[in-house]
Amino acid sequence: MFPFFRYEVVSMKRLLFGAALGLLALMPLASGVGQEKEQPGKPKYDNRTYVPTADEVILKMFEMGKVNKNDVIFDLGCGDGRILYMAAKKFGCRCVGLETNPERIVEAMDQAKKYEVGTLVEIRHGDALKPKDLGDATVVVMYMFPEFMNLWQPIAKEKLKPGTRILSHDYAWNIGNWEPDESVVVRSAMREHKVHMWTVKEKGK
Repeated sequence: MFPFFRYEVVSMKRLLFGAALGLLALMPLASGVGQEKEQPGKPKYDNRTYVPTADEVILKMFEMGKVNKNDVIFDLGCGDGRILYMAAKKFGCRCVGLETNPERIVEAMDQAKKYEVGTLVEIRHGDALKPKDLGDATVVVMYMFPEFMNLWQPIAKEKLKPGTRILSHDYAWNIGNWEPDESVVVRSAMREHKVHMWTVKEKGK
């Protein structure tokens, strides 16, 4: 097969895959790659603003959360999945990302080729407020606005097991009395960032 023809075939496959992902935003599927099965209808929160997290922030999250090979990381609103791929590459841990924007999911699929971490990273088209197996997480990361954080806080208290570390870039919830265990300032080439960390406690504590 001539090289230019192979390129056209690959490009067409990627275009068709992107179009198929676009349909996920319009209709629920009975089955499909990375599709959450328990979220009929439009997600309760679907702000698709996307700003990539700086590497300095990602590395600080790993440090604060003491991420290791035995962890299961969930990234809520994972964008291009870079945090997950970096964690899988660095620590060899299992990672799950949830995203509603089909364009970001295609970008995340492309990242897989760059990092070559096999099946350690799973990217799902799904509602970040309704992950089917959130209880498996030992670390949760996010870069979400306070509106999402406030919706997610009671879910975190209900679903996450004690000892799970929650790490948030810039934002914190502004309801209840659950203060971060630690908040630090991180400097990137662009600006100063905040990283907040909470640790899930035993219920009633």
